[in-house]
Amino acid sequence: MRALAAPWVLLCAGLLASLRPAAAAFHDFPKNVPIGALFDDFKSQEETMFLHGVKNVSDTNNMFNIIPGTEPVRGDSQLLVSLEVCKLVSTGVWAVFGPQKSQGSSIVQSMCDTMDIPHVQTRFDAYQRRTDILVNLFPHPSALGQVLVDIVIAFKWRSFTIIYEDDDGLTRVTPLLSVHQVMQESHKKPVNHKLYTITLRRLSEDHDNRKLLREIKNSGDTDFIIDCNIRRLPEVLTQAQQVGLMVAENRFIISNLDMYTIDMMPYSYGSSNITGIRLIDPDEVHASLANTDMAGEVFLTEALLMHDAVLLFGETLKNTIHSNVSGQSLSCAGGDYWRHGHSLVNFMKAKTAVQGFSGKILFDNEGFRSNIELDIIEVVMDKGIQKVGTWNTTLGLNLTRVSPDVESGSESLMNRTFIVLIALTNPYGMRKEKTIQLRGNDRYEGYGVDIINDLSMMLGFNYTLEIQHDNKYGSRDPKTGEWDGMLRRIMDDEADLAITDLTITAERESAVDFTMPFMSTGISILYKAPTKAPPKLFSFMDPFSIDVWIVMFFAYIGVSLLLFLMGRICPYEWTNPYPCIDDPDELINQFSFKNSLWFTIGSLMQQGSDIAPIAVSTRMVAGIWWFFTLIMVSSYTANLAAFLTVESLSQPFQTAYDLVNQDVIQYGAKSGGSTVNFFKDSPEEPFQRMFHYMNNTPGLLPGSNEEGLNKVKNENYAFFMESAAIEFIVERHCEVKQYGGLLDSKGYGIAMKKGAPYRNALSAAVLKLQESGRLMALKDKWWKEERGGGVCASQDTGGGTAGLQLENVGGVFVVLVAGVILAVFMTLIELIWSVCTTSIKEKVSFRQEFKEELKFISKFHGSTKPVRKYNQEEEEQEEDNMPIAPYPYGFIEGQQQKDTNHHVS
Repeated sequence: MRALAAPWVLLCAGLLASLRPAAAAFHDFPKNVPIGALFDDFKSQEETMFLHGVKNVSDTNNMFNIIPGTEPVRGDSQLLVSLEVCKLVSTGVWAVFGPQKSQGSSIVQSMCDTMDIPHVQTRFDAYQRRTDILVNLFPHPSALGQVLVDIVIAFKWRSFTIIYEDDDGLTRVTPLLSVHQVMQESHKKPVNHKLYTITLRRLSEDHDNRKLLREIKNSGDTDFIIDCNIRRLPEVLTQAQQVGLMVAENRFIISNLDMYTIDMMPYSYGSSNITGIRLIDPDEVHASLANTDMAGEVFLTEALLMHDAVLLFGETLKNTIHSNVSGQSLSCAGGDYWRHGHSLVNFMKAKTAVQGFSGKILFDNEGFRSNIELDIIEVVMDKGIQKVGTWNTTLGLNLTRVSPDVESGSESLMNRTFIVLIALTNPYGMRKEKTIQLRGNDRYEGYGVDIINDLSMMLGFNYTLEIQHDNKYGSRDPKTGEWDGMLRRIMDDEADLAITDLTITAERESAVDFTMPFMSTGISILYKAPTKAPPKLFSFMDPFSIDVWIVMFFAYIGVSLLLFLMGRICPYEWTNPYPCIDDPDELINQFSFKNSLWFTIGSLMQQGSDIAPIAVSTRMVAGIWWFFTLIMVSSYTANLAAFLTVESLSQPFQTAYDLVNQDVIQYGAKSGGSTVNFFKDSPEEPFQRMFHYMNNTPGLLPGSNEEGLNKVKNENYAFFMESAAIEFIVERHCEVKQYGGLLDSKGYGIAMKKGAPYRNALSAAVLKLQESGRLMALKDKWWKEERGGGVCASQDTGGGTAGLQLENVGGVFVVLVAGVILAVFMTLIELIWSVCTTSIKEKVSFRQEFKEELKFISKFHGSTKPVRKYNQEEEEQEEDNMPIAPYPYGFIEGQQQKDTNHHVS
């Protein structure tokens, strides 16, 4: 037995001896492995995913811990970036991750290459080339270009426009410029490259590209490739919608891998075909992050690749744990390098494979990402983004569904028979008024029936009409969550389609699908037609608003006062009261304040007066006032005639907001309909008050529109309902009228089971009916012609003429003011000229004469003005100062006697 046991002892000893070096190497591997990362923004998505990846690696192994060190990159300065790298390598990091910006990343790559420290990138590098120390998880530009080429070939595009943002984008789309060569190689025969017209257009930097997009639209191309930053993509697509590019005839390919991160629903309603690519499956990301504090957050591709990069590095450490690898603190100034850097990078590229958010991570012989698999996605109307194919570097493109034409869905409708629900609601569905017995679909007519008939002829399907006897369209019970009415029957497969005035709402769309709206409408108010308002005592003032009357009064007072002042200032308005006297002692002025008032009021009343202005300035004022009165009197006369011929109607309210602030008129809506739900769900406080009033007051929620109409006719009651129904009613019942505008905007659509494959075909057919004018013709038929329509069309809908506002005649007042200002200047010129002429004639100073004039003007009293006679005053003064000569007594006495006798005679 001892002899047999000896070999086993020797074998065990040998095995222990062989394992001893491996155990020693494992024991030598550091417990803590430091890594560094540089991020452009504080707490960016890349940093969040980096730390999440570190946590995942540390949680899934007990051999080592990754110690992360992060530093922010402040700007693109080479010095600042270098300092951050030096700070990291001084701590002995085994790898440096990031940053994302091109300039900073180039600096980090150069420094890591010098010190042999692995540099890990997750960004798109337009000039990505092979280096010994760099690992980039982002797909190579050539791979992204190839997938675009394969999609273009699959879609058979021959003429298309490439819209790009910058030089990096141009690098991505460069392979498309030689697409004809790829076609030639695949078909093994020459291809005429002239058949391929490729246009390059660069987006402007000012973010307004509507002019560029209009030029692209006018070029005639219908196929487009858009390459731009994901933050700018919604802006470009919105502007494309605004200029009319997002239509059914056009197709778009979005080259950005992050298209899945933005809401594409706003761009799905124009029937335009939008195709994109993605590296990440967002459903897998959401599932992975469901139990974390990042649940629900949408991450960009570069951020998720940062997580994958940390997983790759952690897997590399596991593969090298038996190697004699250790960290080393390096100095940027000493020319140090890490001897294990190249070995670690080689392990990452050649001997490590890991499954991440971006799929299985492998590298080719050049060190670039290989085995890439991309999803081909499309924007589907009302459903958002859906996966329609795949592309990988091995098998190429595999489309499960090529971007469909609108007509392709019509094949699923051909020769099918649908059960179509209608409600007996005028004018959408009605029984025919015939004396003979009818059968089948011939029993019914109406707007909805005609639409279904037109669609059946366009798409080739058959149909059977059935009545919804309870007239319930479909609402969900808030307690049980169950639906009723038409929608319930569609959900239970008892019917295929439903058409009536069925409002499309978000709640209903959660249960069924709708076509695009065949009619747009909104909530308005039905109430009794306004009655004739009793005449007012002062109705003669209605042609002008109160503002105009007030301004006219002040204009009258102002012009009268101005005429009075100008008459006193202007010398030429002072006239000789006795023309036969050449040298009067005083002058008179006709423009006293009373006469000025009389002159202006006479002109305004078109009666005139005996007062006639003499000076140029006063005539200017008179002329401009006559022009003013001419316009105002003519406007008043014309508007007065309109007021006398048009009846003024009394309207108790104008809008819904007027109803909420009164308690005389009751109001309500149809019970259980979308109208009353609008008030129930509205966040506006007035509408909430109206809902509580309607809901808590018995009898205000009738069961049908007919009941509501009868309440409006017979009671003091206003009924809220869709404007389309109101238009139908007021064409036949002249005693009611629509009040106010629309409280909301909604549409009527054809309902069908959720996920019905023929929805797009029906929507496209409805759109064709709309574009051809058929829907409008049917509406005119059923609203204004059939079943008594049009009887109220010839009646006046009421509403008086509005008085002229100040804005209507403001120009006349402006002309009046301008003319008055000009006349004032003319008055001053006349005054100065008169003073100057008088001073020369009378040989007095200008200053003295002007002073005398101002002294008289400032008195503002009396209508007479004394005439100043400077020469006569001087002669009298000279006679008073003359000495008496020593005449003989007799001569003097005789002379005195002579003078006395002459005076007596």
